[in-house]
Formats: sequence, structure tokens, C-alpha cells
Amino acid sequence: MTIYEGVEGFPRLNYPVVTSGTFDGVHLGHVKILRRISEIAKANQGQTVLITYSPHPREVLFPNEPKIHLLSSFEEKSKLLEKNGIDHLIKIPFTTEFSQLSSEEFVRNYLVARLNTKKLVIGYNHRFGKNREGSFEYLSENASIYGFEVEEIPKQDLDHVAISSSTIRKALGSGKISEANKFLGRYYTMTGKVVTGNQLGRTIGFPTANLQIFPENKLIPADGTYAVLVDLLQKKYKAMMNIGYRPTVNGFNKTIEVHIFDFNQSIYDEIVTIHFIKQIRNEVKFENIERLTAQLSRDRDMALSILKSY
Repeated sequence: MTIYEGVEGFPRLNYPVVTSGTFDGVHLGHVKILRRISEIAKANQGQTVLITYSPHPREVLFPNEPKIHLLSSFEEKSKLLEKNGIDHLIKIPFTTEFSQLSSEEFVRNYLVARLNTKKLVIGYNHRFGKNREGSFEYLSENASIYGFEVEEIPKQDLDHVAISSSTIRKALGSGKISEANKFLGRYYTMTGKVVTGNQLGRTIGFPTANLQIFPENKLIPADGTYAVLVDLLQKKYKAMMNIGYRPTVNGFNKTIEVHIFDFNQSIYDEIVTIHFIKQIRNEVKFENIERLTAQLSRDRDMALSILKSY
């Protein structure tokens, strides 16, 4: 897969099959679109093209609203898109100026003039252009003028719930990891660097690696304890993770700590990727360290039980 910063210099393709959107998380609804454009491209000896945007359009369109937390970094998204058959990935800077383009300007200046689009595939209720005026109906009515075909993929439901990035963010924010994973079609992941903590865990038999997650706008699931898998030093380990403020020891700052089972190496500054499997419990303030330690032992047993088939 080739990645382009904007459309300048994009090569002239014979049969580009195009889709566009933020594709945050590359969930099952997105995968349906990606499979379809790959299918069309193969049938026509063409290539797949995906236009995405950075930063997230909501940050530019609604600057006074709380900053959106993303399901995937650009690097994570790129890898998932390549895995799902994208040949060309175009990242367009989403600026205030870009947001003022009309749907017609976007189609003519980008899809036609720059990309030579032959087939455009969009998701259910996808909108584009200033004030979201562009729609599937608009594209269908004008497709012959622009010289390409257009197809809309119906919304994807799972257990009668429409799959969307917003739905997944809500599930993660509530600690509903299994639900989020179901909509993603994979485990939700976070990546970070191991940094120095207060080293309390090692004094009670549960040494932890404190993580600094990147990028900063990556969505962190709800506070609590989780059964997780850890990618570290080219191996995968079973572990349990705690996210929260450590109320039992009067913590003031949120920490993200992982206790890796059967592991005792020093890993400061190493990069770790966490795969969330299931939440074990919410964060709780215990009466004392002894009660906390006893609960951590139960958490470990629960995590090992959850992870026994992994």
C-alpha cells in the first residue's frame, strides 16, 4: 500500500475504485466497504483508493466541543486498511478551508480531476462537502455527468445494533470490551511506552509496567481491571491491566498499569501493545493494602480463567 499526503502527485490509474471517510477503528461496517471495493477492483483489473482525513473532521467543525478520542492512530488505521486490501491511501489535511468545499467542488476537483475515479463506493448515509450537502442521492443523479459509477453499502447491524465508531467508543467508555470487540471484529488495542511508576506493585507481589499511551487522543477504556494480552519483545503474554486513579493509595493522576504473568524482566522504555479481552471489574477503593492485595489475587485468577483458551 502506498500512502500519500494529499492528492498532489497522485498517479493516473486506469480503473481506480474509491471510497472515503475517517474509517476510525476500521470496524466491521468499514470492512464491508473495503471488501466490496476490492471485489470491484479485481473484477476490472483496477486498484483500490481510500481518502481519509486528519485531524478528525469533528475537531475542525466543532472546535468548542470536547476533543474526540480515536479508536485508532493513523499508523494503526493504515495497517488495518492495508490488511483489508487498500492499494492507495490518501491522507487529506482537514482544515477550515477544506471544510468549505461544496460537494460539487469536492467531486470535480478531487474525485474526477485528481483521482480519475471510475467507481465510488460509500457507506450508509455518508455525507460530504460543506454542510454535509453531498449524499448518495446527489451522486447517483450526477454520476453520468462526472463519468463514474456510485454504489452505497447498506448499514451493518449486529444483534440489532448499527455498527459505528461512535457505538464502539460508547461501549469502551462503559467498559463493555466484549461488545466493542464484537463490533470491531478484533480486539481493541492500545500501544504505549513503559515508564517509571511509583513501584508500589512490586512491594505487594504484583509488579506492574506503567504505560504512557500514544497518541494522546487515543481512546482509553473505562477505569477498571481487565484481562489482556500483551505484545512485548516479539512475544505475546497473558496479563491483567488496571486503568484508574488508585483510590486505595489516594492517587491523584490516572495511571495505566499492566501486570504481566510469569514475567520479571526490566522493560523500561520498551514499546508495548495491549489487546483488551474482557473487563474483570470496575475500579474500587479498598479499606487497606491488605484488602487490595487479596482482590488482586482474585483478579489474577479471574484473568487467567478468561485467558486460558488464548
